[in-house]
Amino acid sequence: MKKDFIVTNKINMTDYSNALELIEKSKYILIVTHVNPDADSISSALALSNLFFENKIKHKVFNISSDLPQNLDFIERFDKITDQFPKFYDLVISVDCGSYKRLGFDVPKDIPIINFDHHKSNEDFGVINLVDPYLSSTAEVVYDFFKHNGLYITKNSATALYVGIYDDSLAFSLGRCDETTFEKVNFLVSCGASPSSIANSLLRRDSLAKYRIIPKVLNSLELFKEGEVATIFATQEFYDETGAHSRDCDDALDMIMSMAIVKVAIFLRIVNNQVRVSIRSKNKFDASKVASVFGGGGHFNAAGFTIETLDVMEAKNQVLREVFEFYK
Repeated sequence: MKKDFIVTNKINMTDYSNALELIEKSKYILIVTHVNPDADSISSALALSNLFFENKIKHKVFNISSDLPQNLDFIERFDKITDQFPKFYDLVISVDCGSYKRLGFDVPKDIPIINFDHHKSNEDFGVINLVDPYLSSTAEVVYDFFKHNGLYITKNSATALYVGIYDDSLAFSLGRCDETTFEKVNFLVSCGASPSSIANSLLRRDSLAKYRIIPKVLNSLELFKEGEVATIFATQEFYDETGAHSRDCDDALDMIMSMAIVKVAIFLRIVNNQVRVSIRSKNKFDASKVASVFGGGGHFNAAGFTIETLDVMEAKNQVLREVFEFYK
């Protein structure tokens, strides 16, 4: 592979080297994004996919569902993501999967897994675990894999990595972004990533259904603890009435978090016949502690999990009980 310069970070450099060695020894690689994939998972997978394609390494990018966020279709090789297993693979690379179950399927025991992630709740389920919870995104971990191994970053991989960092850091607004994050982003721009075209592709292609469902979601707002804890929800009825997808609601949570009074925001929505819960905080409240109670995980200020029910109100009451237990 064509080489470039090398940098260092918190993950042991030997792990990066061992990961590359395992990749180069493999005959066919399955890159796996997590169930209900977001931009960080998909862009991290596609950064690796473009690297492998450019170096003639046989692989597929796999997601258990064919339901993908179409606003990411401008990333090169997005159209190659498949929900069909190849007949043979001898290595799995997971990206942004905090737990083994987030893969969505069972990997045969004789097939090794390289685990790229940045969630502090990661279960270290790989034979090689490239996990750094101090980084803004899994895309940053993948970037460091490139740089530690001196791998050349082309425009296509640079664009994918920029998208992952930009989206998972909420446009560089989270505390996990630091000076090294911006150094990486600056380098990706020098490699060909275009901040303006990426922002336009992500932010200015909304569906009409989004603007029909978000008012319904915002109208569900309830405030607790003198306004510091907020809940919103989206029911199946909302989707049916507007024709919206669950992803069309994503901005509603950010809107609630933008309210000065709100310190903790909880968003519950029906996804795949269960309630998906997202928790955000902007104080010293550890959202991941609540998520862990329900078998989920995430970060200090951003976490998530699912509850096996179709009753959003019942799920809301369960979550609020736990939030109030931790809330000080």
